[in-house]
Amino acid sequence: MTTPVPFRSFNDKFECNDDGNFTFSSTEQKRIEAMLFENYNSLVLEPFEATGDEDASQLTVLRQRHTAYLLRYLKNCPPSYSTLDASRSWMCYWSVNALKILDAEIPKETVDNIITFLKACEHPDGGYGGGPGQLAHLAPTYATVMCLASLQTEEALKSINRETLFNFLKKSKDASGGFAMHEGGEVDMRSAYCALATCEIVGLPIAEISEGVAEWIISCQTYEGGFGGEPHTEAHGGYTYCAVASLVLLNRFRLVDVDSLLRWATRRQMKYEGGFQGRTNKLVDGCYSFWQGAIFPLLDGEMEREGRSLEKGLFEAKMLEEYILVGCQSLHGGFKDKPDKPVDLYHTCYVLGGLSIAQKYSMARDGKILGGDVNMLCEINPVFNITVASEQFAKEFFTSH
Repeated sequence: MTTPVPFRSFNDKFECNDDGNFTFSSTEQKRIEAMLFENYNSLVLEPFEATGDEDASQLTVLRQRHTAYLLRYLKNCPPSYSTLDASRSWMCYWSVNALKILDAEIPKETVDNIITFLKACEHPDGGYGGGPGQLAHLAPTYATVMCLASLQTEEALKSINRETLFNFLKKSKDASGGFAMHEGGEVDMRSAYCALATCEIVGLPIAEISEGVAEWIISCQTYEGGFGGEPHTEAHGGYTYCAVASLVLLNRFRLVDVDSLLRWATRRQMKYEGGFQGRTNKLVDGCYSFWQGAIFPLLDGEMEREGRSLEKGLFEAKMLEEYILVGCQSLHGGFKDKPDKPVDLYHTCYVLGGLSIAQKYSMARDGKILGGDVNMLCEINPVFNITVASEQFAKEFFTSH
């Protein structure tokens, strides 16, 4: 398997070599590599061989198909599935944020329905549940607030009861320094991030809930350099993102062992595929395009303050673009984990977020993005995972209200 077109990914030099020792993991790795090369061949090599034009590939972001896919799920705002009933507010966030990254228009009727639905998810004592009538929980509270911010309307932001929301955030604080996901619930890295990001985006005084949080987060940094969900657990991309973003929000990033974090984070990008894995010795997964990819602009920002920024960036942005457009995009709309997986709202949201980040790095480094300007997405704020425009709208609204 060779790559005459100048792609950095899908290079046979980096194919899996298990030295003839059969394992399930190595077999899966080889299978994924073969699927990716097949996609690469049909989308890139064959058009190149037919025309001799390196720009003849079919790697275009299929905006209209992705928009139609996302709006279809929002039509019933969102549909209730027995297995996803506690994730309905998340489905709103994943869809709306993805649409905003695509710079797609959301019909006013859909916007109004989303606001009404999410208001029904608000608990009388503060916070939001995953659906109407459900227990307040920090994860859907974050999703709901970020969704409402992403709608970029005053009506959406006025629907948030900041007084009861702040009471819920304060009640969620745990003696350990972290936060409980819900009353009597687990204390982990997700809850810390969800509480802090929610507090910050709506303009509430984060200092009132920050005591001991940074120290608790640092206790979760592992010997590998990444962060686990709680102390003494394995480093994981999602938890590491939550830890780094939380410390940025708290202005306490200086507590991190930066060198070990950099070593761990940069090694999660797969040499053949170009995408990221979530943990050591795991397979590539499209969602880590954001969870791992968003760590780097946060690190860059903190390192710049110390005069340690790297001109070429901390990861291969072009390779991430290549993995996403070759391996994650469905021709029917939506994005997925890897080529043989089905599309879903979760992966569509986080793959697009990762692609937006990669494009910003590619533009800074090479002055162009994969597929040309037609593929350009809206820029996201990596601290919140909403578009910069959405974050600025919320900031201006809550500053004046």
